[in-house]
Amino acid sequence: MSRFRPAARPAGAFSALACALATAFSAHAADDPLRTLDTVRVLDTRAGTLGLATSTGSSLGLDALQTPASLTVVTRAQLEQRGDASLNDAISRAGAISAMPHPGNGLSALSSRGFTDSASVMRLYDGLRQYGGIGVTFPFDTWSIERIEVLRGPASVLYGDGAIGGVVNIVPKKPHLGAIENEVQLTLGSEDTARLGFGSGGALSPTLAYRVDASGNYSGGWVDRGRSADATFNGALLWQPRADLQFTLTHAEGYQAPMRYFGTPLVNGQQLDALRHRNYNVADSMIRFRDRWSQLDAVWTPNASVEWRTRLYQVDSQRDWRNAERYVFNPASGLIDRSDNTEITHRQDQTGLTSTLRLTGTLGGFGNALAIGVDANRAHFTHTNNTYTGSSGPVDPFNPVPGQFASAAPNIPRYRNSAEQVALFAEDRIALTERWSLLGGLRHDRATIERTDLVSGQAAFSKRYSSTGWRTGTVFAVTPGFSVYAQYAQAADPVSGLLMISPANGVFDLSKGRQVEVGVKQAFDRGEWTLAAYRIRKTGLLSRDPLDPSQRVQIGAQTSRGIEASLNWEFAPDWSLDLNATVLKAEFEDFLETTGTPPRLVSRDGNVPPNVAERLANAWLGWRFLPDWQLAGGVRYVGKRYADNANTLELPGYATTDLSLSWQARPATRITARVFNVFDKAYYSTAYYTATQWLLGADRRVELSLDHRF
Repeated sequence: MSRFRPAARPAGAFSALACALATAFSAHAADDPLRTLDTVRVLDTRAGTLGLATSTGSSLGLDALQTPASLTVVTRAQLEQRGDASLNDAISRAGAISAMPHPGNGLSALSSRGFTDSASVMRLYDGLRQYGGIGVTFPFDTWSIERIEVLRGPASVLYGDGAIGGVVNIVPKKPHLGAIENEVQLTLGSEDTARLGFGSGGALSPTLAYRVDASGNYSGGWVDRGRSADATFNGALLWQPRADLQFTLTHAEGYQAPMRYFGTPLVNGQQLDALRHRNYNVADSMIRFRDRWSQLDAVWTPNASVEWRTRLYQVDSQRDWRNAERYVFNPASGLIDRSDNTEITHRQDQTGLTSTLRLTGTLGGFGNALAIGVDANRAHFTHTNNTYTGSSGPVDPFNPVPGQFASAAPNIPRYRNSAEQVALFAEDRIALTERWSLLGGLRHDRATIERTDLVSGQAAFSKRYSSTGWRTGTVFAVTPGFSVYAQYAQAADPVSGLLMISPANGVFDLSKGRQVEVGVKQAFDRGEWTLAAYRIRKTGLLSRDPLDPSQRVQIGAQTSRGIEASLNWEFAPDWSLDLNATVLKAEFEDFLETTGTPPRLVSRDGNVPPNVAERLANAWLGWRFLPDWQLAGGVRYVGKRYADNANTLELPGYATTDLSLSWQARPATRITARVFNVFDKAYYSTAYYTATQWLLGADRRVELSLDHRF
């Protein structure tokens, strides 16, 4: 049964929203990448994004047609039309990528091309990565976002280890040297939802510009005691003292108090609809994420053939949890047994510098573009916990009395990891003819990890990792808007997050991956379409030693092969259609694990890795039926996934439908009504670390938004 509650308490919601904003508040210059080898171009008047320059697919400022890889851009206009306030929702509409968020991974984990989580699918903020463990907790809201760039497949050549499945780059709104523009958005909705956003930017003088964005969200949630609140701020100041030189100082902060919900347990192997809205966490539970990103950018362009871009940045994160996290149904008592009362604090900081020099010209009579650079950073991570012990007692599945958090173990600092990383990279593109180009890239990374046991005060281990990622590809422009491409890439993934790596995992090397991909991209008068096929094989997974099942060895492998397609088409003057779909086959190879009592060794060869959906699709249809009115709707489909390596627990596939009706009341004012999950579909977004504990997705909700620009 749906909990379909009207927004009856706006005063309370906005009080919580104001508190969240107050707690949180205690990009650089508009991208103008050096365009290279412009002999084959696509007219900007067409629909779609294949002709937009991106910073994610290449260091050379190429657009998607020039890049031998599968690259999707979600624009600001698409974000506004679809109404996705959650970054995960917006990313998963890009195609061939799905979200698998839960509180333990910072609500940020993704799955792409058969590979999952932050060790294989990287998240960037404005092109910068935060090395870490459980995931990246900022950004999380789309208000301050200009676009989302999704690069699928291995990307170590660009960003280092940890990107075999792909990279998602979140690009914020930037200052511009133009007239000052302001915008505000107010949203009220069911489940006590309230959202407020404000943005402003423009020139303060002929050489000085700014951009400020702030937003806050509050919701009562779709489960019992499911309140959540967050706030974010992004500010940037651009100074351009000369036409060839500009500096940008950026600072962003985020605060989240997410819904304190860790999933619903299986009862006799099944999910019960009667438990759809039950929350088994303790009453004094807590989740809190606080992030700060600061950076200084300098761009020098002495002439049309040279660009030197340097960034100095600092990232700080603190994440806190105090929850009863494990729930198991007990058939004998008929109750939910709770355990793993967990109290954790993560304190993480990272300081780094990245610098890239781009040169364009000729080489041996051929047009050539070259980028070379260096990336260096130092990071620290302190882990405080209570050893995950304690219980707050069993509860009735249907009428749980939450109780209080209890643990006999002290919550004290347990270990500190420090990492120093440096990388050198180069990328080159040569135009053999006006239609045919070759691209190659190489990146070598070295990282030193040191772990200190803070309980004993002793050094636990020191490990040096090195990896070399590279790719080579070719693009042939059959016509100015129709390209075919092929690429081969090699990459590396850590066996776990480098800053959380344990002494046991510290003895292992990086996992290796390689991909072959071919594809077609075409932009036509009112649209574009893409088609890609790929095969990825990752080796060096941790598997049980067949000669000694008590030990783990790096003999396991995982493969994935698939086809991805997308279509963006304005098929009539007032109609637009966006479609994407992917079909893939992901499976383990040479993968053993122990199971049962007494323990026995079992092969998982041929099984699908957990949380991998082998079928994904999105559709979005827009219709402007009157000059000031637009009706739009979309369907998101995620195929079945498995919650365990044995493939005995199946999370069923699902499809959710969203609708919106928008009225442009005045040139600067728009009113939009939206319904998400129109048919109130009960679905499971992911499994928690416990395979029998699944997290339900959001119920149906209704929102009304007012957007005004001035």
